[in-house]
Amino acid sequence: MALDFAAGCVGGAAGVLVGHPFDTVKKASSPGKVRLQVQNVDKPLYRGTFHCFQSIVRQESMLGLYKGIGSPMMGLTFINAIVFGVQGNAMRKLERDTPLNQFLAGAAAGAIQCVICCPMELAKTRMQMQGTGEKKSKKKMYKNSLDCLVRIYKKEGFKGINRGMVTTLMRETPGFGVYFLAYDMLTRSLGCEPEDPYMIPKLLFAGGMSGIASWLSTYPVDVIKSRLQADGVGGVNKYNSIMDCVKQSLQKEGYRVFTRGLTSTLLRAFPVNATTFATVTLFLIYMRQGEDCSIQNSEPQPVQLQPLQQQTQPTSM
Repeated sequence: MALDFAAGCVGGAAGVLVGHPFDTVKKASSPGKVRLQVQNVDKPLYRGTFHCFQSIVRQESMLGLYKGIGSPMMGLTFINAIVFGVQGNAMRKLERDTPLNQFLAGAAAGAIQCVICCPMELAKTRMQMQGTGEKKSKKKMYKNSLDCLVRIYKKEGFKGINRGMVTTLMRETPGFGVYFLAYDMLTRSLGCEPEDPYMIPKLLFAGGMSGIASWLSTYPVDVIKSRLQADGVGGVNKYNSIMDCVKQSLQKEGYRVFTRGLTSTLLRAFPVNATTFATVTLFLIYMRQGEDCSIQNSEPQPVQLQPLQQQTQPTSM
């Protein structure tokens, strides 16, 4: 379990470094989530994904792309540990390694990790919204991600740091189910084996496409979650509830609001999940040299590892 935990941390950290700039671009300007998802439709700062990217670099320097990275970096250790354990135990309880069980185990893991994921993303969102359009912020409300959560807790209590929990559950539960199911099907069909000279490209492809499938299945929920978590940043709360947020967003921006920022999200999803899969898998293979196991038995899921569970299952991932 310690090896799985270490591999997850390494893979998760690699994924954050690759994907955080895309995540920052995905969210922007005025009360809502961050950059493109929440910018004011009446006075948009960005014409699209690439214009947003260029504007952040020009106005805030390259470091602007890494605002709020402390929160996901800190949280990934706990998230990966929780997901790896829950998914592995769920598969052992389910006994059979079937596509349905992969989905159910992934969904369970996604739901449990929301305990850490929701506050972490709240801090990341607030940090990314801070100083939008400024190269050097004149006044920073939050020093770092931890300070952000502490300030929110002091002002709003336990409920405040768990803002967006319901929508996080609505996103993560089916999202992780699709995530694991897609990866299981792709690795089976591609035949990823250690002796295969194309193993790494196959792992990268399977991981990247699994991430894209997961986001496509839950993206509208992510938009609403983003807006709810960023609501109140300027001292004004726009939304009273999830349905109120959905209703206001539809009235002002139409159905296209639910795809805002999707391009940058998918651009981020492929390299992040490809990097995470390949990094964790290669880490496990390296650390377990000499063991008689196939890639199926040592290979991780996007945010979980299968090796321990596979030893007790009749079939492999």
